[in-house]
This record gives sequence, structure tokens and C-alpha cells, in this order.
Amino acid sequence: MCALVFKELAYQSLDDFIYGYAKKPVKLGNGMVIGGGTVYPEINFTLPPMLISESSFPKVIAQYEEIVNGVLSKAVELESSGLIVEVELLPPCTFNPQWGVEVTKVVKAAMVDYEAKFGLKSLLRMTPVDIREGKKLKNMYRGEEWDNLFATFKGLGEAGADFLAIESVGGKHLHDEAIMNCDLPKALFSLGVVAAHDMSILWDNIVRVSNETHTIPSGDTACGLSNTSMVMANKNFIPRVFAAIDRVMTAVRTLVAVERGAVGPDKDCGYEGVYVKAITGTPISMEGKSSACAHSSTVGNIAACLADCWSNESVENMRLLGGMAPTVSMENLIYDCRLLNVAAAKDKAKDMRDFLAESDRHYDPQAYVLDPAVVLKIGGEIIKGKTHLERTKIAAAATIKELREAHQAGALNLAGREVRYLDVLENQLNSIPEDKDEFTQMIIKQTTIDKFDPAKYDL
Repeated sequence: MCALVFKELAYQSLDDFIYGYAKKPVKLGNGMVIGGGTVYPEINFTLPPMLISESSFPKVIAQYEEIVNGVLSKAVELESSGLIVEVELLPPCTFNPQWGVEVTKVVKAAMVDYEAKFGLKSLLRMTPVDIREGKKLKNMYRGEEWDNLFATFKGLGEAGADFLAIESVGGKHLHDEAIMNCDLPKALFSLGVVAAHDMSILWDNIVRVSNETHTIPSGDTACGLSNTSMVMANKNFIPRVFAAIDRVMTAVRTLVAVERGAVGPDKDCGYEGVYVKAITGTPISMEGKSSACAHSSTVGNIAACLADCWSNESVENMRLLGGMAPTVSMENLIYDCRLLNVAAAKDKAKDMRDFLAESDRHYDPQAYVLDPAVVLKIGGEIIKGKTHLERTKIAAAATIKELREAHQAGALNLAGREVRYLDVLENQLNSIPEDKDEFTQMIIKQTTIDKFDPAKYDL
């Protein structure tokens, strides 16, 4: 498959760059259109702490059945116009593909039942966990891990999934080391070389399976990469400007999924999806304040500015005063989406978008880089690159420049430590060799084999 080349932004005007509308909407057989003018809630849930084994699997299935019936019942009660259900499979259900298939069947059966009885439209996104990790892994593209991952994808598609997705981990070990040391060159290499390479191979195969099973290849996310930066920054372990720059850099590797045939909606926990939408026009799922059940962030409102689906990230099935946690999250998401959709119906979507942005962007560089105007500005720079590595480097440079100028103009609050780190990171960026091979050798010399083994990636 030839990679698509995006040489210009999908959006030429900020006025058109709003939530609920995508240049390339995804139309489904049940009448739902993602990116067609309506923001849909996307509920994501997981099991409470419990052992997943052959003997406990009936209890696992009972949990999923309880959860999905609870959230669907709440959607009917609140007259939701439609929803997406996402199940991020836990490792045992990807190492054992048939278990993932059984989970899919029970969740999809409930969704079909609610549509037949109540007219509730819904779509199922299934996300196997990327199990290509661990000391036993010999190769990213051959062996038990790869075979089980794609047996799971195939089984999920055949069992009724509408969308296939993944949170891929190519380059993660190297990237984790880069985060710990605030090493921008190493982060750039892990994303612009290793992860981009991995995404190309991975998504060629996901698209192939999607075609074979008549499912939609939706998208990827750098959750395991830049969300790690976000969590570390929010705990003050690393500078927030590093996390912001890292977030924008991940957009290039996530964009590869679309280059190889993904059509959206992009996954929720990849906040870099706003750049993917700007460049490709594909719809995206986002998460913010309603994902506080899973993790804290400083982007609770601004994340909704461009969302076509609105997610809670993930929530365990545990009892709260208001009911079971997934059902409570479903209610939160439905009300969030109602407000966004009413504003759009009143021709106030741009005002709502701007209010959401204004409420967050001044306080944290991680929020500032999600501002729609900033996204279009930096996105326009990213597409000038001719390779993934060049685009990732441009993303870093453009973000540093934008954050510095915003702080100087009084548009972004940065502590003195954060401002000083912009200079440090810019100097690191300028130290990177222009030649890819020279850069590769530089990183390899600085890295232990357990963090990055080129042979495992066929590099």
C-alpha cells in the first residue's frame, strides 16, 4: 500500500475547525455519521480488579454483560441519539484471542438488543492491547505476540466490532527513557523514526484485517507515549513544556495510521488527534473533564473544542453513590454532548469552542497546544516536512517557538523553570544531526539494548 501524503491542511479557515464536524465524516450502516454534525458520547469501561483465567472467565463475561446493560439502559433513559461503546481489552483477552471474541459477542449482543427494543443506535469500537512488549519478545512483527494480536483483531471483526483500534507501543521503551531524562533528541528519534516505522507495518496489517472482516480501521493513539509525559509533568517530575512538545511530536506517528488507511474516529486518549484532524480531515474522539475517573489532566475543557466523539477514557465497574461507575460516566458524557450539540444547533458552536479553549489554554502549555488556532498554525508547519523524522523535528521546533512567543505576549502562564527549559530543549534540538543515519548511530551509542534493539524492529 502506498502511503498517503498530506501536503496541505484539511482546514483552511478556523471558522470551519470545530467540534462535531469533520471534512471526511465516517458514515455507518445504522445511520450514524461521525463528524457529520453531532458529537456522540463514547463510553469506555473495564473490569474491577480481578483475575482473568479460564476458571474465572464466566465471571468476566458476567461483568461485561452487567456493564453494557447498565450504560445502554442509561442511554435510553436520557434519550441519547446514539453512542459508541469502546472496550479496551485487557492483556489476557489479547494473549487468548477467543476470550476477546467472547467479550465482543456479549457486548455486541446487548447493543443489538437495545436497538431492536428501543431504537437506540450504537457502534462498537474494539481495542486489543498491544502485547508486543516484555523480555520474551523476540520481534515486533513475528512470533507469538504478533500472531495473537492479529488473531484477536480478526476474531473481533468477525464477532461484530464496528471499529478496530489500538494504542500501539512502538518505540515506547526508548521514549520512556527519554522522558525520564528530558532527552528531546531521544524522544524525537523514538517517535519520528522507530514509532513511525512501526506504525507503517502495524497499520498496513490492521487495514488488511479490517478489509477482510468488513470493519472500519479507526485509529491509533500515543497514549503510552505522550500520556506518560503528561502524567509525569502533572506530578512535577518533568517540565510541562517537555510534555507539551512531546504531545505535538506524537501527532506525526499517529498520523501514519491515516496515511496507511485508517479513517477515524481517532482514539480518545490521543490528545494529538486534534493535529490529525487538522491535517487529514478525519473525525476524532477526545477526552477531558469526563475522563477524570481515569486520570487527571489540565485540558479538561479545551480537549472538547474539536471532538467528534466525547469519551471518559476508561472506568472500572465499581459502585458509587449514583450507581455503577460506567453508568455514571455514561450520564456525564450524554450531558456533555447535549450541551455541545445544542450550541451547534443554535449556530453557537464557534462560541462554545472558543469558551472551552479560553477556559484552559492560559494555564498550562499542554492545554495551549490544543487550542484550535495553535493547532492550525503548528499543523501548517508540520506538513512542510518531507519525512516522518523531519516532520517530528519541525513539530518540536514550531512548538518551542509558539510556547515562547505565547509566554512573552502574556497569553500563556509559564513558571521561570519552564521558560528556562524551553532554551535547554531548543539547544538539544539544534544538536541533532541532519543526516538520519548519523542521528541513528548517535542514539544507538547512547542507548542500552534493553531500551532499543533495532533488530526487533527489523531496522
